Amino acid sequence: MSEPTLDTQLMDDLKSAMKSGNTTARDTIRYTMSSLKNARIDKGGTLTEQEEIAVLQRDAKRHQESIDQFRAAGRIDLVDKEEAELAILKQYLPAELSDAEVTSLVTEAIAETGVSSPKEIGKLMPVLIKKAAGRADGKRLNEAARAALSNS
Repeated sequence: MSEPTLDTQLMDDLKSAMKSGNTTARDTIRYTMSSLKNARIDKGGTLTEQEEIAVLQRDAKRHQESIDQFRAAGRIDLVDKEEAELAILKQYLPAELSDAEVTSLVTEAIAETGVSSPKEIGKLMPVLIKKAAGRADGKRLNEAARAALSNS
């Protein structure tokens, strides 16, 4: 039996959230489905799995930025709401890479590109992002790459 598609999984989870009265999950899943639909419209066709992940990551990043802003403004009620929505969204994203895995990817990418100083990070990042395949955010990859290059 094949793994259900993201759309199927979202629809099933939406039905479950509605039956159980979980409004946070219901609203988050509806928002996610809307984001995916808009991405399909923008593209003019179906999305690849990688493109779907990119849409989900963009939404997750938006939630994280909101959490940071609300926390800075002292709006803990809104921080809690955004964190709950982010937790639901993360269920649909691939598992994050561990620090050791990120370090390993950085080492591979440095060997592949021949980059030797932090000044050349622009050459390294596209390779690193492709290798991570959506399982680590760009900021984390950039920090690991800079650390590795400054130590070499």
